[in-house]
Amino acid sequence: MSGCLFCKIIAGEVPATTVYENDDVLAFRDINPQAEVHVLVVPKPHHQDAKDLTATPDLLAAVIDAGAEVAKIEGIHDSGYRFVFNTGDDACRTVFHAHLHVLGGEQLSTFGH
Repeated sequence: MSGCLFCKIIAGEVPATTVYENDDVLAFRDINPQAEVHVLVVPKPHHQDAKDLTATPDLLAAVIDAGAEVAKIEGIHDSGYRFVFNTGDDACRTVFHAHLHVLGGEQLSTFGH
């Protein structure tokens, strides 16, 4: 989709620090990390959000599988990690291309506090 930051990263038009890539996804470091490890897993085909991504279950599964692979690569698979999708205005999403946040590498705060 033209103008989409993540589509431009996938196309190589905008630089990013790649952590993992396969035919379906690209995973790269978040430029504003919220944890010691903060990697975004982005499906290569454009989908606006996680709700939209559910229309393609195999691709959604590929995103989740890639998130687990990122956790292994980053050395947080055994200590624990968090997966987050932000969907909708109240979630404060800033890029309208579905993406999974992989967070960890430290004790994460609890939700709702």
